[in-house]
Amino acid sequence: MTERIVTCPGCGGPSVYAPSNRYRPFCGERCKNIDLGAWASEQHRVPDLAPPDDPNFENTPLQ
Repeated sequence: MTERIVTCPGCGGPSVYAPSNRYRPFCGERCKNIDLGAWASEQHRVPDLAPPDDPNFENTPLQ
């Protein structure tokens, strides 16, 4: 079985997409951690298209 080479989503370089690369689809630990940090700081996020159940949610006082 040949190893598949894909583009690393972090740096754009080549990345081995196989069980031998524990960071796949990233090329290495650094690119994987940068991506994780972007999700943690909300630079990447999945959009929420559903409106809130309560139309006055933003005007509700905190208790």
